[in-house]
Amino acid sequence: MTAPNVNKPRMIYGAEAALQALDEAMAADPNVIVFGEDLADREGGGVMGATAGLSTKYGDLRVRSTPISEQAIIGAAVGAAIAGMRPVAEIMLMNFTTVPMDQIVNHAAKIRFMSGGQTSVPLTIRTMSGAGMGLGGQHSDMLEAWFAHVPGLKVVVPSNHADWTGLLASAIFDDDPVLVVEPTLLMRVKGVAAPPGHRVQLGKAAIARAGADVSVIGYGRPINDALAVAEKLAAEGISVEVVDLRTVAPYDKEAVLNSVAKTKRAVVVHEAVRNFGVGAEIAAHISEELFGQLKAPVRRVASRNTPVPFSPVLEKAFMWSAADIEAAIRSTLS
Repeated sequence: MTAPNVNKPRMIYGAEAALQALDEAMAADPNVIVFGEDLADREGGGVMGATAGLSTKYGDLRVRSTPISEQAIIGAAVGAAIAGMRPVAEIMLMNFTTVPMDQIVNHAAKIRFMSGGQTSVPLTIRTMSGAGMGLGGQHSDMLEAWFAHVPGLKVVVPSNHADWTGLLASAIFDDDPVLVVEPTLLMRVKGVAAPPGHRVQLGKAAIARAGADVSVIGYGRPINDALAVAEKLAAEGISVEVVDLRTVAPYDKEAVLNSVAKTKRAVVVHEAVRNFGVGAEIAAHISEELFGQLKAPVRRVASRNTPVPFSPVLEKAFMWSAADIEAAIRSTLS
C-alpha cells in the first residue's frame, strides 16, 4: 500500500478561498458581519457558495440575505462600519457596483477625510467579475480603474487562491474601505489553499517569478498567462520577471520600479479595457521615474475597447491573450 503524501498541498476552489477568510475573520471577531443577496444558507450560501455554512455557524444576525438593492446593501454597510462593526458587503457582480457608486465614492471613501480623521469606515466590499464565461456586457466588466481613481479607497485583485484568502482577510481587518474584486472564472477553478490565519499585506506586490530581461507587471487572472509565457520563453533563454501587484490601489511602486530598474524593459497587463486603464498609470510612472534607463518603450496589454461581447467568438477576440503578452515581451527585446 502506498503511503499518503502528507506534503501534498490542499486544493480548493476560489469560492472556498473567500469562505476560508470569512470564516476565520468571523471566528476571530464578533464585530465581523456579512450580508448581501442570497448569502444565508436557506438561500443557498451565495451564488457561488462563498458563504455556505456561515449563517448556520454564526447565526442570522451576523450573516444576512438582503433584498436586491445594492444601494441598501452598501448604505447599511457604511452605517454599520461607522458604528463600530466590520461589515463585509457582497455586490454580486462588479457591474452592479455602478448602482451604489454614491455610497462607495461619496460616503465610504470620504468619511475619514470629512471627519478630520475621527471616523473610520472598516468596510469590505466583495464583488466578482471577468470575461470568458459568456455572461455578456452587463455582467463581465473589470472596473477597478474607476475605484482606484478615488482617494480613500483600497482596491485588491487576487491572481491565486492563497492570495485571495490572505488579501480578503487583511481587507476585513483594515480600518479603511477596501474593494475586493474576485475573478469569476477562478471561482470554480482549483488552486492551492492558504494555511490557516494567512494574511497578505495590502499594498505589497509579490515577485511571482524572478527574471532579468523584461518585467511583466499585472494582477488578477492575466498573471497566470504571464507565468505561462515566462515559462515558454525561458526555453529560448529569455528571462521574464513577473510582478503580481495583488493590490491595485495603492499599488507597490517600489517593487515595480525596482524590477524595471533591473530589467530595463516593462510590459503592463490587465484584464480591463486598455483605454484609461490602470496600465496607463503604471506605464506613466515607470516612464517618469526611469525614462533614461529604459531600453524600450513600456508596452501595455489589455482587452479591446468595447463592451464585453456575449458571443463566445467575439468575447475571445475582445479579451487579452497569452499571445498578446508574448508579442509585447518580444517587442521590448527587438
